Amino acid sequence: MKNIISSIKSWLPIIICLSSLFLVAYLITVAREILTEKSTTAASPIKSASINSTDIFQKINPPDGYTVNATYGDIGPKLLAAGAIDFEKMETLYENAGQPLTPEQIKILTKGSNEKIRISSENSYFLLNFLWAAGLANKNPILDEGPMMKYGEGKIGNFASTGGWTLGTKEATELYSNFEITKLTPDQQKILEDFAYNSYRPCCSNPTGFPDCNHGMAALALGEIMAAQGASAEEIFEAFKYLNAFWFPQTYFDVAKYFQAKEGKDWSQVDARTVAGKDYSTPQGWDQVISWLKINDLVEEVPSGGGSCGV
Repeated sequence: MKNIISSIKSWLPIIICLSSLFLVAYLITVAREILTEKSTTAASPIKSASINSTDIFQKINPPDGYTVNATYGDIGPKLLAAGAIDFEKMETLYENAGQPLTPEQIKILTKGSNEKIRISSENSYFLLNFLWAAGLANKNPILDEGPMMKYGEGKIGNFASTGGWTLGTKEATELYSNFEITKLTPDQQKILEDFAYNSYRPCCSNPTGFPDCNHGMAALALGEIMAAQGASAEEIFEAFKYLNAFWFPQTYFDVAKYFQAKEGKDWSQVDARTVAGKDYSTPQGWDQVISWLKINDLVEEVPSGGGSCGV
């Protein structure tokens, strides 16, 4: 018996060592399988050949445009009367750009229109400047008390959205939050602020509530107009998702492709509030999307330019 025990004791270190080796080998194998599975899932959730880029682009920039559930009303004539828009300056600008004002756009500016606001590749430039003027001139607490006043430090004309506006008969500082273009009730203001402080744009890292560039000021006007006409915050986010995509087609083509490839979601299924947030609608968020697309060999340019912060 003593010999058996002695023999077991002598072999015990070897047995323990071999068991440890087998355990380590098993754990390494399992770890490799997990990593391989994760890598495969992350690297190619959907083969690039199955991504229809033309279809994605037409979803973010519909050929027939996107119609917002709000009308122009008398905003155009109010902007002309306030001096926020000089009709002759705007007319000359678009003629020089090779996009002369259409009869419909002239009516919107001079007589007003009960037609619903519609954005398309043909009128996205007009709509950007029209909404920019409306956001700049309309009196609202967001402009009077928000980040523009805080960070402007008494020099409100130093922002791109103010100093860059040259299409009025007055200086931007005279126009800034100085006219009742679109009046909101307290409840409508809350809806506007929910949208404004939770929506971003790819040209900078600030929310709509800090409209320091033309796209931010235009987005603010969109929120004001829609809220005043009874829209919910979610409806404004949804409209913003499409307007932003027309103003920044490359960004949202990338974002739409990301959601299609990673989550199998069509653009219409992607939550608008999510898209408008920091994770996707800021330069940093867009960088993260591009990084993922690069890893999965899905980077592609769209046949359209992006927006700038000038008139």
